[in-house]
This record gives sequence, structure tokens and C-alpha cells, in this order.
Amino acid sequence: MKTQTDLTKDLMSNIDYAELSKKCKTQEDLASMTKMFMKNMIENMLKAELEEHIEEYGNTSKNGFYKKRVKSDAGELEIDVPRDRNSNYKPQLIPKGRTTISGIDDKIISMYAKGMSLRDIEKQVKEMYDVDMSDSLISRIIDKITPEIKEWQNRTLEAIYPIVYMDAMVFKIKNDNGFYQNRALHFAIGVNLEGKKDLLGIWITDNEGAKFWLSIVTDLKNRGVEDILIASVDGLKGFSEAINSVFPQTVVQRCVIHQIRYSMKYVGSKHQKEFMADLKRVYKAPTKQAAEEALLELEAKWGEKYPIVIKSWIDNWSELSTYFQYTEPIRRIIYTTNTVEGFNRQIRKVTKTKGGFSNDESLFKLVYLAYKDISKKWDKSISNWAEIISQLSIIFEDRLKSYISKSYV
Repeated sequence: MKTQTDLTKDLMSNIDYAELSKKCKTQEDLASMTKMFMKNMIENMLKAELEEHIEEYGNTSKNGFYKKRVKSDAGELEIDVPRDRNSNYKPQLIPKGRTTISGIDDKIISMYAKGMSLRDIEKQVKEMYDVDMSDSLISRIIDKITPEIKEWQNRTLEAIYPIVYMDAMVFKIKNDNGFYQNRALHFAIGVNLEGKKDLLGIWITDNEGAKFWLSIVTDLKNRGVEDILIASVDGLKGFSEAINSVFPQTVVQRCVIHQIRYSMKYVGSKHQKEFMADLKRVYKAPTKQAAEEALLELEAKWGEKYPIVIKSWIDNWSELSTYFQYTEPIRRIIYTTNTVEGFNRQIRKVTKTKGGFSNDESLFKLVYLAYKDISKKWDKSISNWAEIISQLSIIFEDRLKSYISKSYV
């Protein structure tokens, strides 16, 4: 005759988690469901441990269970811990004396952060823990980070950033009518006084424009930013007007590499090598005066054949040429948005498997989780920062002096 423990175990082993999770309507339902899932998963893992122990050492057999209360991500649980007849088996998942077990939710969130779909995570959990887990329950576990994201997006920022990079990426997001449309995810990466990078925020809108960029830089100011020395941008529409209305002293540098890529799209393949050689004399010039002379020569030689390209360089020259007023170490980190490009590539790796997103929040969550993973490598200052900040402190002496003295007290 089966004991109550046996009946309970049989009941739990036959639970249809996929069906049960659909019935979760409240936070209390989710908590109860998560505790049930956690208990079943831990007990299955312990059973597998014991079976491996018996297979490896032999000369013993299963000998029932004993009760143990542990604290987990889902709350306090009473676990049936299996034992062997010779009492040689020592649980690895919950060692003797330990009363806490956590991190399983974190593993699920980590898999999601690496770009795995809910279905892929479901399969992985099944393989790892021999537990069926529905998409909806996995989604609810991932939703646990929402308060963390809100706190992060509204956190207080540092008072000054010597350099801020700003850019936007386009994703397909489902609208209220059920159709996918292009939405722009904007972000700002700041370099602080210690030369360390930080993602200052993420914002999503239908398009780029002065009005929206004004809301972004206003948000930065409201969260504590008092000054930005140099803003490096990828020709963002309306950005200069927006940032200078909030931070009037900020110097704007348009990304030269993006300008070059744009130019080469309109140059015939048979002329590209020669045109590039002439263009290089412009952006690689030692001084702004030399660059402007080279630009005039470029216009004289190629103006009639490629007027759109030449006009673009002339129209945007004031922001393309900003870097000429600085020394080589500063030029290298502001004339291109390589810092942003690196971030973009890593985000695309995570999102490339997604044909589109169900809403803004789903995109926001994935990008935020990917950023947390990416930022683990941002704990060191950027190359040559000591030299760069020394030069910036001379160029922007009045604006930097008080902040530097505070940060190194």
C-alpha cells in the first residue's frame, strides 16, 4: 500500500505544468506554481544524483527519503531528499548543513539573455532537470526582472560625462493592430571620469527626430547629468539642436566612419579606390585647415560626377571636423562611434533569431539582459584614458576642475 508521501510524489510527477501554468491569473497563483515547479525540479535532480552514485559505487540501494526544509528562489520548500542503504550518498545540490538553494530562476533568465527563445529554454530545462515547463511560466519568471529594469532606467546618473555616444537601432515590433512595424531603440553610452563605459538608458519610439532626442537628453539631465563635454553621434536627425538646448556647451562630433560608408554607396565601383584615396587626405589630415584644402580639391575633382556625396561632406563639415581641434588620443575615440558599433553587434547577436517582438517591453527586457552580460567587460577604463583625461582637463579646465577634484577625493 502506498504511503501519503508516495501518493504525493506520484501526483507531482504527473502534474501537467503546461496546462497548470495557463491557469495562473494572479501573482499568488504564479508563486504557488513556481514553488511546485521548484520542488519537483529539485527532487528530480536529487534522484538523478543518487542513481549516479549507486551506478558508480554499487553495493548499495535506495532507502527511501527524509524531509528537509530549504529556502529557494520561490520561497521555503519541504524537500524529499533520497538516501541510500549504506548512508554513503551525500547530496551535491543541497549539501549537508545547507538550508538554501537558489539561482535556478537566474539560469532561466541567463538563457533568455543569450537570445534563446522560450521554446528553446523549455527544451533546455527538460534536458537539464527532466521537468516540463511551459512557455507561459518561463515568461512569468523572466517578467520578475521588470521592477529591476524600471529602477535601472530611472537611477541617478553621474554629474558629468566627458564623452557620450548616442545611436539608434531598428527592430520589428507588433503594434496594437497586430502588424509588425519598425520601431527605433535609442541608447546612450557614457564614459565617466574614470574612463569606464556605462549604458545610461534605453528609449523606444517610432522614429528619430529633434523632439524625441530632446526628451532623451532632458531625461539624462533630470537624472542628475549636469554636463557632457563631447557627444559622438551617427548623424542622428535633430540631435545637435536637442542636446544643445539642454547642454549648450556640449561639442557634437558626427561619426566620420559612417559618413565615409554613406559616401561610398554613391560612388561607382570603378572609381571607389581612387575616390577613397582622395577622401582619406580629408579625414586623415593633420589639421583642420589642411583637411579643408583637401576637401576643396575633392570637390573640384569629383563634384560634377558625385555631387550628392560632396554636398553631404560640405553640409555636415562643422560636425564632421570637430575632432581636428583635439590631440590624436582624443581624436581616435570621438571621430568614430566604434564603441557603439561594438555594442550594436553584440545586441544583434542576441536578437538575430527574433523575427520580431510582441511589444516594446519584450524588446526592452532582452536588450537590458544582454547589456548586463556585455557590461561585465566594462569594468576597465578605455585605452590611454589617463592621457586622455589629462588633456581634456586642460581643454575643458573650467568645466572639469570641480568634478575631477570631487571624484578623486
